[in-house]
Amino acid sequence: MATVLAGGMMCANTAVWADDAASNGTDSTIVVTATKKAGGEDITTAPLAVTVFSGKALEGRQFQDMQSLSYSVPGVSLDSVGTFRGVANFSIRGLGINSSIPSIDAAVGTVVDGVYIAANAGLVLDQFDTGSVEVVRGPQGVLFGRNTTGGAVLINTADPTFDWEGHVRLSGEGPVDGGRGTLRGTGQLVVSGPIVSDTVAIRLGVYHDSDGGYFQNLYNGANFGKSETTVLRAGLKALVTDRLTITAKGEYLTMSGDGATTQGHGLFSRDSFDLSVDNPGYIHGKSRFATIRADWQVGPGTLTDIAGWRHYDHQTSNDIDSTPQPLFNSLTALDQEQWSNELRWSGKLGPLDLTTGGYLFHQTIAYEENRAGAFFPTTYYGGGTEDHHVYGLFGEGDLHLADALTLTAGLRWSYEKKSVGLTFVRPRPECSVVQGTCPVSGTNPFVPGEDNGLTDADHWSSFSPKFGLSYKLGEGALAYASWTRGQRSGGYNLRVTQPAAFEEIAAAQGTAAFGPERVDQYEVGLKLASKDKRATLNLAGYRSGVRGVQREINVASADSGLAQYIYNTGNARIWGGELEA
Repeated sequence: MATVLAGGMMCANTAVWADDAASNGTDSTIVVTATKKAGGEDITTAPLAVTVFSGKALEGRQFQDMQSLSYSVPGVSLDSVGTFRGVANFSIRGLGINSSIPSIDAAVGTVVDGVYIAANAGLVLDQFDTGSVEVVRGPQGVLFGRNTTGGAVLINTADPTFDWEGHVRLSGEGPVDGGRGTLRGTGQLVVSGPIVSDTVAIRLGVYHDSDGGYFQNLYNGANFGKSETTVLRAGLKALVTDRLTITAKGEYLTMSGDGATTQGHGLFSRDSFDLSVDNPGYIHGKSRFATIRADWQVGPGTLTDIAGWRHYDHQTSNDIDSTPQPLFNSLTALDQEQWSNELRWSGKLGPLDLTTGGYLFHQTIAYEENRAGAFFPTTYYGGGTEDHHVYGLFGEGDLHLADALTLTAGLRWSYEKKSVGLTFVRPRPECSVVQGTCPVSGTNPFVPGEDNGLTDADHWSSFSPKFGLSYKLGEGALAYASWTRGQRSGGYNLRVTQPAAFEEIAAAQGTAAFGPERVDQYEVGLKLASKDKRATLNLAGYRSGVRGVQREINVASADSGLAQYIYNTGNARIWGGELEA
């Protein structure tokens, strides 16, 4: 099956003025770090579609979470999914996902301080003290690996400084629309400076947001949409020698609040803010995140090592039926932990600018779900666990064929393996998949009707190439063309509510996994900048070919309310154009 999609986007964007770029580079230079070149690259000469927001630009936009940037970059949506608070539903150039199943990998990769974040949960939460945000459009399979077929979002938190600085910010919002909602207050404190002569600096920050709820629940007249978020962050930067710099950062986040804000469209107009639910629900979550980065000047380049660790967990309750009747309530628990390490070298070898390195990644996921209400008097649904390993080698180089002409070529080899244990219907409510107290049985080949779960494993390897040419038409003018390939991971569905049908499909396929999704994109672009770089115009056109499109199919079910299946449904073509000024 093949589908054809066409689209375009135009955006007048003032993401970073020249005088805002000082934190990213020299007085009039906006620096892109997404190319992973040592010291970054001038945005006007980088042959790719990218938008950069400096810290000052983000402050001017009153930046608080990623959703606020959706209308500032062409072809980009950085929204959250409606099921749980904080779950990313990012899409770039028509490639994205719309799922709260934690084992579904993204099409738009999110990278925080150089570390790829594997779980979509916990990504669209409050941000503060951000040094810059970069949004790169198009597949980034060579430098960032799998699950960046639409593009990548790079969030760089502010580094410790060797001059003392700091700020305190307080803000408040009152009720809206004649009294609906209640007070929201936000505060943050940041301090940064040297602690040991001029070789060691620290940065400390604390943030708290308290929202009393924007909506009114007509079921009982109570405020709805309440949330509390607290973030503690610390950073340390050490100039070990004149060639070696080490930067370490840690963050602890806790959040709680009401469940999903949901409206029954059979009861209220889509244009209204009216809603009525008998179960306000809840979410309680924690995130722990740490990175350590070492930059060591070796020969004509820089050797960089970035290690990262993240542990995220939450518990939720949500009113899925969106009515004042107890028809369909969902209770979930998620525990995700990951660690990764990337070692790369970037530098100049004569006419060649080279970046090459290796990558290791591992994560574990445990997810469980209960469904309660009129449809589910005695059934306790399951979930599953997943172990995920990734290994990668990559290299990309710019060969300067002439003063104005540059050839870009890159290649990444990637191998990944996923192992799962699925518990279909839990035998008792106190059985916990997350705590490891639920039995998991069943093997491959699968036996339809054996609804006591299964174990399975699969693996995939791939090559992601890139070729491009760029030509400097004159001062402040660059034309480029490229072809690149990206891969989105295959995987497993951890939310199985129809065991017999799932096992029948798995038996027919010989595996319970769905396959990878591959994207080939052709792009041409033109970048124009004034001499002082205060005015820019960027044009881009692209065509994407998608093979093995992954789609989540939702089917109404009499005994589980909703059954969700994930298939490789076919192929697609997408083309579009972008204008950014």
